[in-house]
Amino acid sequence: MIIGVPKEIKNNENRVGMTPAGVAEMVREGHTVYVQASAGINSGFSDEEYIAVGAKMLPTIEETYAIAEMIVKVKEPITPEYKLIKKGQVLFTYFHFAADKELTEAMLESGAICVAYETVKNADHSLPLLIPMSEVAGRMSIQEGARFLEKPQGGKGILLGGVPGVKPAKVLILGGGVVGFNAALMAAGSGAEVTITDISLPRLRYLSEVLPKNVKTLYSSEHNIKAELPTTDLAIGSVLIPGDKTPHLITKDMLKLMKPGSVLVDVAIDQGGCFETSHPTTHTDPVYTIDGIVHYAVANIPGAVAYTSTLALTNSTLPYAIALACKGWKKACKEDASLAAGLNIVEGKVTFKAVADVYGLKFEPVEL
Repeated sequence: MIIGVPKEIKNNENRVGMTPAGVAEMVREGHTVYVQASAGINSGFSDEEYIAVGAKMLPTIEETYAIAEMIVKVKEPITPEYKLIKKGQVLFTYFHFAADKELTEAMLESGAICVAYETVKNADHSLPLLIPMSEVAGRMSIQEGARFLEKPQGGKGILLGGVPGVKPAKVLILGGGVVGFNAALMAAGSGAEVTITDISLPRLRYLSEVLPKNVKTLYSSEHNIKAELPTTDLAIGSVLIPGDKTPHLITKDMLKLMKPGSVLVDVAIDQGGCFETSHPTTHTDPVYTIDGIVHYAVANIPGAVAYTSTLALTNSTLPYAIALACKGWKKACKEDASLAAGLNIVEGKVTFKAVADVYGLKFEPVEL
């Protein structure tokens, strides 16, 4: 198969869809890999490294899309890329369709096969291609939250871990999945007073057993969240419903319960966001303030640590990419239910129910 790895063009997206090590494996399997020139530079991988393992370099994104049977990238295509996508072309990347109607319509019109990293799902309901970036985003959410709690950044001027004689900050984490767990680890490690919420009692029991003692668990309900907000300095939104839009757990009215300079970090912004007042921001312009509350809602948080993120992502995506390339998407998905769960749009049809439901579109099971 001919595989294309374009350079990401989303604002400050520094990751790349495949490392030189990944390209080497693809070439070893007999595939031809075209990498757009400088695609890996911001992740720490030079063109020479790609050439050394057998990649062919192309100067433009247009040429990369034009030649490839399968595109492997990181973020969803954005408007300038829509016209480059061909009918029958396999796109293997993050999509988050439920939060982007324009993207959904464009991919339906393209006739491409869209395999979304975020909905590839194992039998135990884990999300193997979302986990590595969720780990990064969860840890970074605390790092960024701590930064914007600083007074020059618009925050309260609170040090997350406090100092002897001064209480630490209070951190509220909404959602006890991979993002929430990693956020709790980082916040607890800094010395903050942490509360993590979830609606699953078995998950809360597990978190209570494995997380440090300065992390308390709380059942997630509107009443309980409201009770926490007056003393919360930093809130992390980390709820995920695979492929579906995220519910708003903190509404605009609830912001008045918080003290000015408190910070909200919405890790779920790719799927619509946990906070009613969230809208996507960029690494260039990451925050805005509503009712005195600082909002951080960067839609590609792991892109800031591109070297770590790219290595972690390729470690997870490569076996699936190889299966798609070696067997073709139909056979690969027939043989692997996990990969089949990643099929969101196939040749103009919506094959993921949550996406169809969000937009009132016809759902056509992939088996058909």
